[in-house]
Amino acid sequence: MNDLLDNRTIEYREKIRAFSELVIKPLAIVQDEKEEFPVELAKQMGKAGLFGITLPVKYGGQGMDTLSYIIAIEEVARVDSSPAATIAAHNSLGIAPIYNFGTEEQRLKYLPDLCTGEKLWAFGLTETNAGSDAKGVETEATMVDDQWNINGSKVFITNSSSSIASGITLQTITNHENGKKELSVILVDRSTPGYSTTPIKGKLMWRAVDNGKLTFDNCRVPAGNLLGNRGEGMKIMLSTLDSGRLSIAAIGLGLAQGAFEMAIDYSRKRRQFGKPLAEFQAISFKLAEMATKIELARNTLYHTCRLKDAGLPFAKQAAISKLYCSEIAREVADESLQIHGAYGFLRENHIERFYRDQRLLQIGEGTSEILKMVISRHIL
Repeated sequence: MNDLLDNRTIEYREKIRAFSELVIKPLAIVQDEKEEFPVELAKQMGKAGLFGITLPVKYGGQGMDTLSYIIAIEEVARVDSSPAATIAAHNSLGIAPIYNFGTEEQRLKYLPDLCTGEKLWAFGLTETNAGSDAKGVETEATMVDDQWNINGSKVFITNSSSSIASGITLQTITNHENGKKELSVILVDRSTPGYSTTPIKGKLMWRAVDNGKLTFDNCRVPAGNLLGNRGEGMKIMLSTLDSGRLSIAAIGLGLAQGAFEMAIDYSRKRRQFGKPLAEFQAISFKLAEMATKIELARNTLYHTCRLKDAGLPFAKQAAISKLYCSEIAREVADESLQIHGAYGFLRENHIERFYRDQRLLQIGEGTSEILKMVISRHIL
């Protein structure tokens, strides 16, 4: 998997893999069972340099490229998708729009703290009636005495309700004109009066991820908290999602790699009819098919990262990468569980969690159906 990577990137992969194995993996099953967001682990991930990976050093970042960032998520997801999702949401959805569209004053105010692990930032698009339909938002902001007065709610928001969740990049309606919504983006600190959060529990997957519902009741923030220009809400949100899809694809790739390695290990140890499962053609062919799908997924995703780093158009490839990586995560996790047999259903085996966690990937940051629409529009 390190073919054609430079030594710096290979060393970075090895560093993140070691951190994932030594620090994250021992906590994975317990945190999943508790359905508890690990604040201390988030702080450790910050100290390990997993937040602000692609940001310039000036803002507290690591100054690395997109491919290195994606490899970091891949390596974390190889052992546990929950912390990988925390990293992905914070970097791609929390930090990135502030850096890409913020003023220098906004960058200096927010970004350094968001690279430490002491604070997390959320991305506020999804509402009860707005998901795949990104224009369906109903949260509104009106200008009152040079302040934005915000009312509404968001749901299924990652990094939004833990003790270190510090605010949100919020898409909201800033004007109605001729029946058309003007959508803009506003930065809202959690300390703002009227800003309340409720954790979402009882999830099938990503049980150690901080997902929440947010309510804004006459929240007032300065006019200067506008991100970008008025009316650029969809531009900012969709641009952010194009890049964010790479991180979700990386979770799918890492999850598939981890499930594949579990299947190999189990098939070598488990004996039936006097020999290891791996020696049966039916099993070895399953493993061969898994390896092929993972290889294709990795090549596709890494190619997309290189396009982005080169400043070339990558939106179509991002959609393809996210669609394919999420689908092969489902297929590989399913086949790995099949190889594990009844033992795969036990909580003590990581594949049980992997099988559940993969299901979110075909929905989050663009459902597979929406991604097919995106890809078809590019090719037609």
